[in-house]
Amino acid sequence: MNYQNTAEQVLAAVGGKSNVAANMTCMTRLRISISDHGKVDTPALKKIDGVLGVVDSDTVQIVFGPGTVNKVGMEFSKLTGLALGSDEASGEMKDVREVAKENKAANKAKYNGPVQRFLKHIANVFIPILPGIIAAGLINGIINVINVSTNNAMATVWWYQVIHVIGWALFLYLPIFVGMNAAKEFKGSAILGALAGAYFVAHPLMPLLAKAKDGSQILLPLTDKVFNPGNGGLISALIAGILFAFLERWIRKIMPNILDTFFTPLLTVIIGGLITVIVLQPIGTWLTNGIYFVLDFLYKDVGAIGGYILSAGFLPMVAVGLHQALTPIHAMLNDPAGLTKGINYLLPVLMMAGGGQVGAGLELLLKTKNKKLKRVVGDSIPVGILGIGEPLMYAVTLPLGRPFVTACLGAGFGGILASLFHIGTVSQGVSGLFGLLIVVPGQQLEYVLSMLVAYAGGFILTWLFGVDEGRINEVYGKE
Repeated sequence: MNYQNTAEQVLAAVGGKSNVAANMTCMTRLRISISDHGKVDTPALKKIDGVLGVVDSDTVQIVFGPGTVNKVGMEFSKLTGLALGSDEASGEMKDVREVAKENKAANKAKYNGPVQRFLKHIANVFIPILPGIIAAGLINGIINVINVSTNNAMATVWWYQVIHVIGWALFLYLPIFVGMNAAKEFKGSAILGALAGAYFVAHPLMPLLAKAKDGSQILLPLTDKVFNPGNGGLISALIAGILFAFLERWIRKIMPNILDTFFTPLLTVIIGGLITVIVLQPIGTWLTNGIYFVLDFLYKDVGAIGGYILSAGFLPMVAVGLHQALTPIHAMLNDPAGLTKGINYLLPVLMMAGGGQVGAGLELLLKTKNKKLKRVVGDSIPVGILGIGEPLMYAVTLPLGRPFVTACLGAGFGGILASLFHIGTVSQGVSGLFGLLIVVPGQQLEYVLSMLVAYAGGFILTWLFGVDEGRINEVYGKE
């Protein structure tokens, strides 16, 4: 398809540039705000190559389908001189993604206290590593399935082990990456943070693990025990990276310029290393054990109730910015060397929260009489099903209030099933329908059933308690 030629035909059929007040794209449609509907040639629009359908209401909506609509829309925007999503005439054509973005920014400004800002820094440490965690987690999950099903028949196949190296190496050296990003995020030298993280890489040749001729090993002060690099894991590496950053900045302030290049990094790693091994690792170990204890309590001891609480409470955490505290926890759970052996049992429970939003959106689409809300919800649901929940949350349910509450409460029922089924993921980074890609092989059906229950919960509770037409007209305007 020649997208420029298609855009030119569309412009001619809607009456030319002077008849276009605004243009925007959604998932499948090019929406055009028209000054004079009498100039629109609907039959001509339907005959244009690539047009799947035309809806002529308050706006002219031309259906091209996903992907194609963005390319045609870009060319159409060039011809009209109007940015996609803008409406210089009436301000009514704002793209749902822009609405969600603005509402999200306003919500962040509202909940931007010191705790949220600190957790944002912590999340920033792990976000750059996520592509590696996703790839390595998927590799490890697939490798484990193949090894078990073939009785390790691929153990000596070179190309198979080349791929396996990535899954093995990422998590072995993950503390280095965490320490590096932590130091960088807190305005220190990334390489010094990497050295902080190196203390938590389990390697038999580490000097701290050296053995004397009689077999005895180095004992640490205070604990009188042999150093264990695995204790504290990523949490210890995170704290150590932050410490190295603060140490470096403090030493640099008091160090004479002529000595700074040599002695600032030297003193940072020496002082930081001693503090890390003697003080920070025990703190990191205590925090790590505490996190596992809480999760184990919610997941096993509390069971279905814990699954409900986690699912129903996740999006409120997102709304106030506290969900960022979970970023390092997901990385810990997907670590094959951790207590869960690389299986993340928390993520599937939390993923049900998006299902509740989709269910609430479907109910609003069916029940509301507000045309603008119908358009916004109609644009938001497809991406919500795929796992991108921000348009539904920030452009629909959260501004309306009650549907957000009913969506969260409804999602909890999906969380109950996800907990009872003990669904796990081998990686992270996706949700919704795409979550099937990372669910432990063999649990796809249970995942789909849990998500459908979350849809149903959000739908039913919103149908019973979540629709307030007066509030809807107040937020979206009465049409």
